[in-house]
Amino acid sequence: MDKNEKVEFRQFMKMLEAIIFAADTPVSEKNLKSYLSDEINGYSIQETVDILNGEYIESGRAFNIVTVAGGYQMITLPEYAGYIKKMYTGRIRNKLSQAALEVLAVVSFKQPISKADISAVRGANSDGVVKNLLERRLVTISGRGEGIGRPLLYSTTPEFLEYFGINNINELPKPREIEELFKEGNYSDQIVETLAGLEESDDSGDVLEENEQAGDDATNKNQAE
Repeated sequence: MDKNEKVEFRQFMKMLEAIIFAADTPVSEKNLKSYLSDEINGYSIQETVDILNGEYIESGRAFNIVTVAGGYQMITLPEYAGYIKKMYTGRIRNKLSQAALEVLAVVSFKQPISKADISAVRGANSDGVVKNLLERRLVTISGRGEGIGRPLLYSTTPEFLEYFGINNINELPKPREIEELFKEGNYSDQIVETLAGLEESDDSGDVLEENEQAGDDATNKNQAE
């Protein structure tokens, strides 16, 4: 690479960095290539990101670029999370409820899945939880089932991946016995604990409404009556 090519690459690298820095959500490689179509000149997005991260490490910066939810995002290093939380004191978002984690555990490994099947696996009505997860865009309606009434089917979303700080659903650990647990009508405690742990380590999550469990309890009570 001659001097002019190095200058051009440095300029491309700065443009790429600026876009990722300015974005409030992960930017896919496809979109980056589209935004930089006139400047990309055959450069590799991933290799450029690797070079940027190398420079951040070398210069001791407090952030880096990671792949999450199928895109690239600039985040602060975990060791500085405590200081950032202090800055947002009073505005820290609530963690997901146990019921929400249960539903997400079921959906993440059985998607697409109907609301009735989610409730059957949990052994509790899930209407209120699913409603709140839809509002927060952690799950989405992804189609209709083939059964009676063609029930709506639910799947996780890119926002789900972003919330838990993972790049794709396959990054969630899957116990060998998960299928057996589901066949028995039980959700996996290990998966719920895993999601809770990911949530604890990632500060990008949204708040779920506190009335979700109350809504489900009321529904269960009405059904019992």
